[in-house]
Amino acid sequence: MRILVIGATGTIGQAIVQALEGRHEVLKAARSHGTHPVDITSKDSLLKLFRSVGPVDALISATGSAAFKPLTQLGDEDFQFSLSNKLMGQVNVARLGLEHVRDGGSITLTSGVLAQEPMPGTSAIALVNAALEGFTRAAALEMPRGVRINVVSPPWVNETLQALGMKGVPGMPAVQVARAYVESVEGKGNGQVLDARKFA
Repeated sequence: MRILVIGATGTIGQAIVQALEGRHEVLKAARSHGTHPVDITSKDSLLKLFRSVGPVDALISATGSAAFKPLTQLGDEDFQFSLSNKLMGQVNVARLGLEHVRDGGSITLTSGVLAQEPMPGTSAIALVNAALEGFTRAAALEMPRGVRINVVSPPWVNETLQALGMKGVPGMPAVQVARAYVESVEGKGNGQVLDARKFA
């Protein structure tokens, strides 16, 4: 398969690329340091990416940011950032990328465990994660040409926890998280929320 990974230089993205390379042709896109530059908050940037890459069998989004602050400190700009980046950025990956996915192909987005298991400081993140999961379930009902769409819900990733100095929070290695993305691409599921912890 010809697979485009957006966010290919991130912690999870690198693990996804490693898991898929060898069996598939993997195209790497990222905001910085990727073979194909892209900014998911810009529709023009996404359209330019899809046109330059051409048809693909699978499209994976392993990117998107949201504000991590206590509720009382979240301002309008924090919510707007979260909505325009991780939520609408990925929704637009699916919307604009759909016509570039071949018949019977797949789209995979990324939400996160905080949609179901929030912790203090994650109101904005939980909001966009839950919205992405709702979008995926509904969009799956209308996918044309046999295209499937799923969303992977990763837990905290060990590498990220270490970088943030967050001790005592359970996590998973990125290499294990990547298995859920492989299942989304190579499996038959549609409209599913894939809890990456089940693939450990």
